[in-house]
Amino acid sequence: MKNTEEEVYIIGEIGQNHNGSVDIAKLIIELVSRPVTEDNFGLSLKPMNAIKLTKRDLKEELTDTQMNRIYDSPHAFGKTYGEHREFLELNDEQHFEIYQYAKSKGLEFVETLCAIGCLSLLKLFTPNYLKVASRDLTNLPLLAAMAETKIPIILSTGMAGKKELDEALDVITKSHSDISILHCVSQYPTHPDNLNLKTITYLQKHYGQYNIGFSDHTIGISAPVVAVGMGAKMIEKHITIDRHMKGTDQLGSLGPDGVYRMLRDIRIAEKWMGVEDIYIEKDVLSAKVKLERSLAAKHDLLPGDVIKEEDLCLLSPGDGYKWSQRAELIGKVVKTKVLENELIYPDFV
Repeated sequence: MKNTEEEVYIIGEIGQNHNGSVDIAKLIIELVSRPVTEDNFGLSLKPMNAIKLTKRDLKEELTDTQMNRIYDSPHAFGKTYGEHREFLELNDEQHFEIYQYAKSKGLEFVETLCAIGCLSLLKLFTPNYLKVASRDLTNLPLLAAMAETKIPIILSTGMAGKKELDEALDVITKSHSDISILHCVSQYPTHPDNLNLKTITYLQKHYGQYNIGFSDHTIGISAPVVAVGMGAKMIEKHITIDRHMKGTDQLGSLGPDGVYRMLRDIRIAEKWMGVEDIYIEKDVLSAKVKLERSLAAKHDLLPGDVIKEEDLCLLSPGDGYKWSQRAELIGKVVKTKVLENELIYPDFV
């Protein structure tokens, strides 16, 4: 019996880990489009499904006070926060170039739009999904504009409770219901005590008509694998080419080795899940024969002996009578000599 479940949809979030460079974005795409294998069993595994970029409209981003404040972080790309944001922002044509490159590598494309003005991007291309950032779940005018495009939408719940989520869904479903909801915690990195992966099962029970997944901000690769085990159908994780590059999200992202290991482990976890049944896997039958116990003679049994329960013990291999079948032997007459500590087969009695 094989796993009949659909594969998990895995998104590598570049976000702004490209540091304002199309070339760096392309290098990240190269990273996540590598073949994924499991060497012990010779498995060729499904690679990442999609990458994601983020588009901001700086005119709709922050107050003038915030945009003009001095930004003296070691991760700053400008003297003010506005200059920093402007340095990191790719224009529509650059997003299109990265989109085309991702498509050439067999990847789908997800775009986070942070303002209504960002919808100008859609004149150049149509992403497979539009993503609503956690902070914009309450930006209902933006949600309405995005929903009107009829492009499938992904929502992150990182800053939302049930009220905010329900209000967002009410707006989007006026246009369509092709929606994915990702459990998310907007803490970077997320403390283990705050992750609460059981929100995934809550969402499955109460919002099961939508695709339920997990957007991960923890350190490492374990949380997405656990989420897949809980039934998450979509996983999103920040990715980069170098976790020590300048940039606020780099250290909390997965580098090349981490991306590879996460993909490998998620795809293997999909295989682990199997089907909701109990059965003997055909690949286990040889071990069953080798290791299970069968009825054997405690001492030599000679032709004419009548078998009693006290004559029996259990020894491997498992290709003989089982203890539950001992009534088929007790009282039978031995016709072929059975040596001590050897199995008793049907043609011996």
